[in-house]
Formats: sequence, structure tokens, C-alpha cells
Amino acid sequence: MSAERPSLPPVRLHTEAELARDALAAPLLARAVRLARWAGPGTRVGAGGELVDAQLPEAAAHLGLADDEDGAAYASEAWRLAVDTGLVDVEDPHEEDGAADDDAEGTVTAGENLTLLTGGSPQDVLAIWLDGLDAVHADATAPAFDDFADLVNEDGSVDFDALDWDPEEEAAFLDGVLGNLYVLTLSDAGPGDGPVPLPALAASVVVPEDMGEPTDEVLEQVSEAMMRLDDQFRVLEPIGIVEYRPVDESLLVEEAEEASPPADDEDVTRYGMVRLTPLGLYGIRERMLEAGVDAPAVGDLADKGADVLLDGLAPYPEDAARAEIGLWLGRREADGAVAAAAELLGAARGADRGAPLRRLHCQQALALAGPAAEPAVREVLDDAELGGLARVWLAERGAADVPAPPESMIFWLAIDTIAAQLDAEGDMGELQELVEGLSGQHSGFFDEAWRVEHPATGEVLEAMGRLHRDRKTAKDARKAAFKARSRAKS
Repeated sequence: MSAERPSLPPVRLHTEAELARDALAAPLLARAVRLARWAGPGTRVGAGGELVDAQLPEAAAHLGLADDEDGAAYASEAWRLAVDTGLVDVEDPHEEDGAADDDAEGTVTAGENLTLLTGGSPQDVLAIWLDGLDAVHADATAPAFDDFADLVNEDGSVDFDALDWDPEEEAAFLDGVLGNLYVLTLSDAGPGDGPVPLPALAASVVVPEDMGEPTDEVLEQVSEAMMRLDDQFRVLEPIGIVEYRPVDESLLVEEAEEASPPADDEDVTRYGMVRLTPLGLYGIRERMLEAGVDAPAVGDLADKGADVLLDGLAPYPEDAARAEIGLWLGRREADGAVAAAAELLGAARGADRGAPLRRLHCQQALALAGPAAEPAVREVLDDAELGGLARVWLAERGAADVPAPPESMIFWLAIDTIAAQLDAEGDMGELQELVEGLSGQHSGFFDEAWRVEHPATGEVLEAMGRLHRDRKTAKDARKAAFKARSRAKS
């Protein structure tokens, strides 16, 4: 019964202020900022904006990495990020005077974004960090410099046509992995805040969903993907989107420089573990949104009308729905609980396919609105679509003077409730209990249910016939479904 919905669950993001603090604390960006503040007119850079080799030891020392054997490489990496994110501006000497000398050096000045990082808003900081993420993502999907050794032409250029590397394919592979990690992090069946084993993540993009036992060829592809990802996550970790425990290097020696997927009795943590950080959830979502992916976040609906809220909650799990409703109600505190409840009830009306689920979400929202919503709820006691919902709400709060519902309203509410649960695609065991409970409360339930003037009556009764464990009752439900559909056609 469900309509098409976003395939991704909603993410609960940290506040922009918290995310901006995380971005500024990311090791790579922090180093880039330090180098941007250190740089000046005397900083020597090549025509491409890179620090010249002679300048790297001083840059590494400024970062406190003078004694680190990789200090120069870290300094070079941080400088490139400073250039890519506009923390420094490099004036190309070729543009200035038409020089043809490839050894000509550029001039360095502070970039506008350097000031924004300290004096701008959290949004400014995150925009700069996202530019940095794009740059690091490109680095992570670029071929290793070792791959160029045999591809250098006599003039020093690289023959990329001879290099077996497709930049679009590489980017798509990494984006697919990050997308799977995003979904696993948000999924009820996923690790939540825990790390994901690298073999499982590699398998998620290599092993076909319908494959039972992976073949040796597929396992080899998983191994190759693991080592590819090991390199890429090492590059991505310093920008702050993941926490990564690399593949144990001893495994590479044991298994000829390529770690095979672990056996059942092996310590899976030795094969790499990765976790998306809160900043990573934000960054991956922003990249997906830019690519046109529907990636909802809790809070997206808080400033929308009640109709958009109730329809938009369809793909939300219960805890996320409660959080979204709480934010929506919080935005309407000035108008009062009665006005908010009236808006919700008005949006819950309708005979379209989405209406039962809207009414279910309306019940959830009214539960959070509290007893102050009672006047608005009592206003709809005589409403054919909302009267049953209103009585349930009042009864749950022990309200006095709740009028007994007419029998027609009882059956209509039963059909509407099951229709909503079918559309919500929740736990089938709970739905089965609901079906058996509702049909068991009323003798001759199916003798009356097929007459209910509800657009989902036939579908609901058919579903009850599938779900009910008593064979006779299930048969009665199917007969009632046939009568309801025959009646609808007449």
C-alpha cells in the first residue's frame, strides 16, 4: 500500500556550531590553517601553487613535525588543502608577465577564507570544510604516484591514456562505499555509533545481494576492494569524516601484500574498522544532496505546515519521528497547543492513499502535544474521519464525558488503523497481533467490516486474511474482502 518513499533513513545531525567546531579540529584542516597563518611574501611556491621542496622542512617544523619521517609529506598535504580551500592565494607568475619558465615561483598572500574560519559563522566554516572534503575525496580517488613510474614521457608529462584509471569510476566506487557506510550507520540493524568491519563494507559493494555463498572470484574482488579502501580511508581520516583503524600490516606480509577476508574464527578488527563521525554524516549527506539524492534529516520538516509534516514522516522510524514532531511543536509554542493540534487534525483528513498514515502520525503528534490540546480534539468528536481518533486520545488521558462511538465509527477506525500500519511497513508480528486483536474484539467483525465506507476496506480485509493465524477467521476475512471489492465496483 505504501507510496514511493526516500530510500534513506533520516539522519539526526549535530548542531551547526558543534559541526563547525569538529571541522576546525580536523587534523588536516587545522594544519592547513597553521600553514596559512605562517605563510607570507617570502614563502616559496612552484608555478602550480605547491610548496617548493626547499620550503617543506620549515613548514614541517612549524607544524611540529620536524622529527617525523613523514613530516614533509604532511606539510605538503596541508599546504595543498590551504590552497584548495582559499586559505591562501597563490598568484601564478605565468599570468603576471607571460613567463614561460616552468621553474618560476608564485607569490603567496592570505586568502579571504582564512578570516572567515575565525570570524565567520558556523555555516562559513562548514562551507570551507566541504570544499576541503571535495579536495581530499579527489586525492583519495587519484592513482598513486608509484603508478606513474613507467608512464612518464620524455618531456616529463604523464601518459594518462596508458594508465588504467577512470576518475569517474573511482569516484563512483568511493561514493558508493561512503553511501553504504552512511546507511549502515543510520539503519536499525546497523552498528549505530560503532565501527563497521572493512571486509563487510567492501563486500557491500562487491557481493551481489542475491548471491548465497561467495565464489573464490568474488572473494578475491572483496580482497582487492578492502586494500583499495584501506588506502582511501587513510587519506580521508585527517579531514575528519571517519575514524579508521587500518588493516594490520602484518596481514599484508602474511598474505602477499593483499589481505583476504577473515575466516569465521579470526579477529575481524585486524582487517580494518571504520566509523563515520558526526561531521562525516553531515559531509556525506551534503554530497548526496548535491548529487540529487533524497537524504532527509531530522528538523527538515520543523518549519513546514502540518500537511507536509504528517506526509513527510512516512519513512521515519519511531524515534526520529518523535524528534521531528517535537521540533515542529516547539516552533509553534507561541501559537499555543490548541492551534497546533487544530492544524494537525485538519491535515489528517482525507480519503487519499496516504490519509490513514497521516492520521496515525497525527495521533503520535497529539500525544506529544499534551493535555493542552484537548479543546481542539473535542472539536472533532463528531467528525467521521477523526472522531474515533479523538475518542482514543481522550480515553488514554482519562478525560471525562467522552461520548461512546457509534458502531460504524468503531469499524471505520479499525479499517483505518490497519491501513495505516500496513502503509507504515512496521513489524509484521505486531501487525499480526493488531489484526487478531481487532477482529477478536467484535463478534461477527467481518460480517460488518466489508460494509465500511473506507477506500482501503478491500485491501485491509485481504491483508487480514493473509495475516490471521486462525484458518477459519482468515477465510472469513478473504470472503469479506471479496464482498467489499464487489460492492465498490457496483
